Amino acid sequence: MSDPMQTTHPAQPERSRAVFSQQDFELIRVAVAHYLQVVKDKPESIKYSNFYHRLGRIS
Repeated sequence: MSDPMQTTHPAQPERSRAVFSQQDFELIRVAVAHYLQVVKDKPESIKYSNFYHRLGRIS
């Protein structure tokens, strides 16, 4: 006899949902573009510039 309180697991794992929407990526890209202007003369600007370009490939 099976236990009615026992949970059953689906045969296939549930499909993961996206964390960010396309609109979110555009908002992040705009924010990073703005921040690039703030740090343009600092060494970390290279990291943010690369990040900005990677975000452009997503959307």
